[in-house]
Amino acid sequence: MKFSDYPIALEIKQNLEDLKMIRPTDIQFKTISPIMREEDVLAIAQTGTGKTAAFVIPILDRIQKSKTSRRSEGIRCLVMVPTRELALQITEAFHDIGRNLKVKTSCVFGGVGQDDQILALEKGIDILVTTPGRMFDFLHQGHIRLNRVEILVLDEADHMLDLGFVKDIDDVINFLPKNRQTLFFSATIDKKIKKLAYNIIRGNAIHIQISPKDPVSKNVEHSVAHIEMDDKRFFLERLVKEQPEAKILVFVRTQVRAERVCAAMERVGVISETLHGGKDQNEREAALNAFKSGHLKLLIATDVSARGIDIPMVDFVVNYDLPEQAENYVHRVGRTGRGNEKGLAISFCSPAELPLLEEIEGYITKPITVAEITKTDYHETLVFKQEEEGDWKSVMAEIQRLEETYEDKKKKKKKKK
Repeated sequence: MKFSDYPIALEIKQNLEDLKMIRPTDIQFKTISPIMREEDVLAIAQTGTGKTAAFVIPILDRIQKSKTSRRSEGIRCLVMVPTRELALQITEAFHDIGRNLKVKTSCVFGGVGQDDQILALEKGIDILVTTPGRMFDFLHQGHIRLNRVEILVLDEADHMLDLGFVKDIDDVINFLPKNRQTLFFSATIDKKIKKLAYNIIRGNAIHIQISPKDPVSKNVEHSVAHIEMDDKRFFLERLVKEQPEAKILVFVRTQVRAERVCAAMERVGVISETLHGGKDQNEREAALNAFKSGHLKLLIATDVSARGIDIPMVDFVVNYDLPEQAENYVHRVGRTGRGNEKGLAISFCSPAELPLLEEIEGYITKPITVAEITKTDYHETLVFKQEEEGDWKSVMAEIQRLEETYEDKKKKKKKKK
């Protein structure tokens, strides 16, 4: 089935064609029709499967067909999300798919001034995409009224739980009409998610779950390389310089770590930017937009960017540090291989991170392919780098350490046998 076969507005069909969206993904195929029938939906699908368009398309169609003018008579759809980046991404999807429609969408989130957001609300909107904090600020200030909401969307609900937004979700229900449609989207499902979902959706809700045996997208070729913690920067530098045209997204454990890796790349002439919660919203948007456009080839981020962010044409994802939560591995590597594109992901695993690797492999229920690095190749990576610095003593010390490590590993293997 193609999007052109759906009974949706002609403008939406044209916009989808312009966006080169011809056929729906599995989650879109299974959810669009029930949403158009105004049924409640609980949808579970892995990252990168097209969940955003699955609700954007039918919501735009419903509001467009029922509007007689471009004038808004109140917020008819509320979309709640956990992060600012996701709010902006979903708003962009509403704008792209809803181009030339009568439907007005606005985005509200914290970390920036209120004035522009208040001005947009005062002009009148049909769809509000928001994070909980700023939304409640505006509710209490009287800038937002939710008494006309017909559709409530909770996206990345599992991440909202992780960030402690359960009370916010419960509280917002009190501001909404009881007779409404609720759409609940999540990448994972467990007891907490089910409890939250069944508290807010109707008993006859459609339950849709797209759960392949391998939670990592089939479009992503992912592997792990065993690298000493202090040597990771050399391997990242090598990857960047060997792939000068590639768009590379690097994930690290902490904000401090992100800045240190960025500084290390700067010292060897590699331009990069960081993306994390310690930067203000304008800085985060600037870095993200530069990376999306391709003007920036290397972006170093914390897990703030692992969930729900759709960055086109990411060639490589590098797990510079393994994630401490196994499920975040799936979200991280899912930043490449989006839609029908193919992607590559590599994880740098130090000896101290082996327990994390075991947890990840347990979560995805299969071992990750090991990217074999020969002793010679390992030496050449470090020697090439440190020769440039003229640090011969450290070269020799590193080679000696590697020799000892290599011999120790051989002895351990023999003992096991």
